[in-house]
Amino acid sequence: MAEKLLLRNASVLDGTGCPARPLDVLVAGDRITEVTPPGVLDAAGDRLDIDLTGLVLAPGFIDIHTHSDVSLLSAPAGESKIRQGVTTEVVGNCGFSAFPVHPDRRATLTDHLARLGDPPVDVTWDDLDGYAAALAAARPGPHVVALVGHGALRIAAMADPYAPAGPDDVRAMRRLLAGALDAGAYGLSTGLTHTPSSIGDAAEVEALVEVCARYGALYATHARAAAGRELAAVDEAIETVRRTGGRLQFSHLALNDPAWWGRADDALARFDAANAAGLDVAFDVYPYDASSSTLLQYLPEWAQQGGSPVIRARAGDPGWRRRALAGIRDGFFGGIPWHWDRIVITSAPGRDDLPGRSLADLAAEQARPPEEVMLDLCAEIGSAVQVVLHYRTEADMTAFLAHPLAVVGSDGNALPLAGADRPHPRAFGTFPRVLGRYARDRGTLPLAEAVRKMTSAPADRLDLTDRGRIRPGLLADLVAFDPGTVTDRATFADPRQAPAGIALTMVAGRVVLRDGVPGTDRPGTVVRHGR
Repeated sequence: MAEKLLLRNASVLDGTGCPARPLDVLVAGDRITEVTPPGVLDAAGDRLDIDLTGLVLAPGFIDIHTHSDVSLLSAPAGESKIRQGVTTEVVGNCGFSAFPVHPDRRATLTDHLARLGDPPVDVTWDDLDGYAAALAAARPGPHVVALVGHGALRIAAMADPYAPAGPDDVRAMRRLLAGALDAGAYGLSTGLTHTPSSIGDAAEVEALVEVCARYGALYATHARAAAGRELAAVDEAIETVRRTGGRLQFSHLALNDPAWWGRADDALARFDAANAAGLDVAFDVYPYDASSSTLLQYLPEWAQQGGSPVIRARAGDPGWRRRALAGIRDGFFGGIPWHWDRIVITSAPGRDDLPGRSLADLAAEQARPPEEVMLDLCAEIGSAVQVVLHYRTEADMTAFLAHPLAVVGSDGNALPLAGADRPHPRAFGTFPRVLGRYARDRGTLPLAEAVRKMTSAPADRLDLTDRGRIRPGLLADLVAFDPGTVTDRATFADPRQAPAGIALTMVAGRVVLRDGVPGTDRPGTVVRHGR
């Protein structure tokens, strides 16, 4: 491939939210070197010219919230993201990360990572350096930015990560977190409905966010959930950064309790007030009215402790089983009511008959109560059983998406198009869906603003100073799309479908997708913060 590329006749959205302008963009090596009006740069024999007439050229999309920690090791091309124009994946979210690692608890971390829904990998490393080396050896298609997961910190620091943390445990976690930030991690995440992160109380979380605040690093939280107290999660997250001076990225903002549907404005008012008070707060959102996670997350918290091996061992104990079933009947997250027909299995390793089936459907087929079906699936398959929950409203989601403090994050893994399971379509369609369905078709937000929420806004949240805008000297991570046809095609019934209208994706100056067809080049890097 030529070392120089001229992207001609594009309608450029530079990532700042400014209107599109007709421009030519010259790329040399991995950098943007010139941005000029059309026709200023003469023909040259040492470069490749690509005509982008009729297309929008934007900075490559930065997916601020992903779970590609494991998937980019087993399927490093990152096909589902490259096809959307995503050029940077942020891993380590929701309290999950592939590091740090205690040598005696590799199996515990591996089971924890199984909650992400990908085939397990051998955890042969101990820290960010080792994980980054493993990723580099796999040659990822997109760049990778890593956060440190609170659950992983607990597993590495504590002999029993499912116990309350004592002062020595907290000090050990703080040391591990500081070491990871020194090594180039971009922040901390919590997963406060996922054990063992959920066992940490507010004081433990604050002690860790204090470390992030010293570094100016981001704090991303998958917040606590409690039936009837949906906004208490927002209040706790904001109070954490108020007390510590941290920078809050509230993950996948949503209202999951049916009793709170339609109250998006109440949640947004909290963020507006915090912002007006000078706190550094923002949130991310993905454009669907359904979530997805491991089914284990919806067991009573005490029943999740110890992970898959403990659940499997105890499921045959009559007393444990009675208590677990009683807790499930009470609802999830302390009482959110079950709508079993809204809970659909997406992945169940070893059980190809299950993806696409609801728990209501399985219960009817087996003539058993759905809570028994649920518990038995958790015992049989463990952390790897994944579900979609249709527990949100589109109206709430679009209110969040349009808000100035929102950025777009898929909450999805980088996956190949081929596969037998049915993952949430967010992994295949988030970014084209925002551009097509919500910016173009519904006018939920202007196209330039949608692009800003995918580029400069997440770059600024993460302090990624070398990308997110089209400007000379910045990294040549770029995407070209047809504004008239760009859209998602992935559905819940058939999610593994490529989007329409993404014409070109470039990572570090290399073309990784052209005319909608992925290439073989995989130029992604593991990005380290240069503190």
